[in-house]
Amino acid sequence: MTTLSRRKFIHLLGATGGIAALGALASTLGSCSGKPGAGPRVVVVGGGFGGATCAKYLRRFNPSLQVTLVERDAHFVTCPFSNTVLAGLQDMDSIQHSYDTLRTQYGVEVLQDNVTAIDPATNRVSLQNGAELEYDRLVISPGIDFRWDEIEGLDETTSDTIPHAWKAGPQTITLRSQLEAMADGGVVIIAPPDNPFRCPPGPYERASLIANYLKTHKPRSKLLIADAKDKFSKQGLFMQAWEQLYPGMIEWVKGSDGGKIERVDAATRTLYPEIGDPVSADVINFIPPQKAGVVAHAAGLVNSDGWCPVDQRTFASTLQPNIHVIGDASIAGKMPKSGFAANSQAKVCAAAIVSELGGTTMPDPSYVNTCYSLVAPDYGISVAAVYRLQDGKIVKVEGSGGVSPMDVPDEYRRNEARYARGWYQSITQDAFG
Repeated sequence: MTTLSRRKFIHLLGATGGIAALGALASTLGSCSGKPGAGPRVVVVGGGFGGATCAKYLRRFNPSLQVTLVERDAHFVTCPFSNTVLAGLQDMDSIQHSYDTLRTQYGVEVLQDNVTAIDPATNRVSLQNGAELEYDRLVISPGIDFRWDEIEGLDETTSDTIPHAWKAGPQTITLRSQLEAMADGGVVIIAPPDNPFRCPPGPYERASLIANYLKTHKPRSKLLIADAKDKFSKQGLFMQAWEQLYPGMIEWVKGSDGGKIERVDAATRTLYPEIGDPVSADVINFIPPQKAGVVAHAAGLVNSDGWCPVDQRTFASTLQPNIHVIGDASIAGKMPKSGFAANSQAKVCAAAIVSELGGTTMPDPSYVNTCYSLVAPDYGISVAAVYRLQDGKIVKVEGSGGVSPMDVPDEYRRNEARYARGWYQSITQDAFG
């Protein structure tokens, strides 16, 4: 294996925040000797931003690895930019991505199937079609599942009436159809969950873009945010934009003032808050409390809080041997649960696995996250940060990144909207292209 010095690795990571550094690492580790696809076996479960990226970079870092990606669906539909579909700004095809390039260009074996069991004692993954996959290392990127039992009256069977649309795909179409069918003058409610949950700014971008649709097509309508929390990501920026773009249309109710919902009547589309009177709406987008995806629970990878504890340096599970957990399901220190964070973690995890299987030690990496939100088609805001390890925990690098400034010219917001689209093209190309 070609040697990459610790000094060079750390220099690359420090100079770029991790992403370009891992690209350079890919070209170096990619020169590992060995017959392509004849080395150790790595199985990756889940083909989202975490799993697809990890499978790709495992093969980039060491082409001799046998990498198999198991994913239930033939295509991945991204939650990022799904809010633009709800607002009628894009169609579903624009946020749908195939695994063809992973197969043809990177040599990843992609199996469309469901995982029915994972046996850490024998290093085997069982599939619904009856096949069993043996592995030397297993990567789980299961995303999130919902805590249906925490809200009375809300369960998976009610999601056609009260969609969550927090897993993009059919639910996105359901919510979009309900918005289109609503009469002008109707009321829309979005109910975001308490922390932690996937994509902290997502519900507020959704409120913004739905308001943009209503302003354009149904201007007498109102939108209420019944929030389980008392504060939210990029709050000042969102509220400033709402006052400017959608005056009188959006109302935010924080948890301690009656935003936290304890019961739902799906038949009448009525929400019952812990404080105050019931409230009804024509369309309700209820985003339930969350936990790690179901396969992580079945494999014994979760703690009492429903999330997966990991070695935050390598993303190796602290509960099961030879298994790594990345993305939304993992407990990753101060990193948010986001697509970009999963992409960053996937590269670090791939480097860790290649290093371990090659008998070398990976130096401490850096991690990054960038999140853009569209408040309108030509109005964007963002947050970004670089993270590092400190005493085994992922912490934010002080002074890195930051959020968009308040009170800037319109051109600044237009530029950030353009950057948001460029960001989406870049990350999807990196994961699936």
